[in-house]
Amino acid sequence: MPPTAPVTRALDSPAMAQDRPEGERYTHGYHDAILESYRRRTAEACAAFLLPRLQPDAAVLDVGCGPGTITLGLARRAQTAVGVDTSVEMVESARRLATEEGVDNAGFEVGSAYDLPWDAGSFDVVYAHQVMQHLSDPVRALREARRVLRPGGLVAVRDSDYQTMVHAPVEPALKFWLSLYHEVAEANGGEADAGRHLPGWVRAAGFADPVVTTSTTTYADAAGREFWGGMWAVRVTDSDFAEHAVSAGLAMRGDLVAISAAFQRWADHPSGFWAWLNGEVVAVRPPD
Repeated sequence: MPPTAPVTRALDSPAMAQDRPEGERYTHGYHDAILESYRRRTAEACAAFLLPRLQPDAAVLDVGCGPGTITLGLARRAQTAVGVDTSVEMVESARRLATEEGVDNAGFEVGSAYDLPWDAGSFDVVYAHQVMQHLSDPVRALREARRVLRPGGLVAVRDSDYQTMVHAPVEPALKFWLSLYHEVAEANGGEADAGRHLPGWVRAAGFADPVVTTSTTTYADAAGREFWGGMWAVRVTDSDFAEHAVSAGLAMRGDLVAISAAFQRWADHPSGFWAWLNGEVVAVRPPD
């Protein structure tokens, strides 16, 4: 059965603030360039490892749903899908998108991955895409996912592994960006290489029978280079990532400007190549 209506909390409420470990910050932020990249995400591309096991009568929870594009794709394949995000802006945007696309079996709520506002056993599937890498305690979040799953339900998580990123032509400024990204993520309480750690985290959270796969993300044509290089040319100077890097003393503004220019040169190169691995795990919530 679909989950009952959840309790919604304001993003700045004391309860929500307590849900976040001290010092934890979202590395990416919500710059327009970032949100545009999130709106490109689909269930077909980002949840392909889950879809063969998704039943049409399933109640699905999408943790860290962002603008809701993946959630709506899951809703079209399930009985109901609910997205939860800490950002009021993202939840409101997702609700508008559901209305625009006429998806009436999807809902969106403000909430924390550490304290989900649903009763135990409310869902058949809990899904999270590129979320665990931003959490200082991913095992705690996965245990909370386990709580709201019924016995026999599935958790499905997918995260990038930044250390596997390769690119050509090789530029020192882009190599510096990769090192800097790891440092900023660590300073914010996250793990840039989360993809490789997902199997261990899932097991530590009490799940069983994990099926582990990987998939690659590749940008090697003109459209892909324009998207990835152009996006990071903006993000590295104008987004929360830039503020975090400078405020933590990890980079100077001049460094970020140089990285931005390197991303633009890469985007303009006719043979530019960029790729990395994503770790994926589907596992079962065992009976208590």
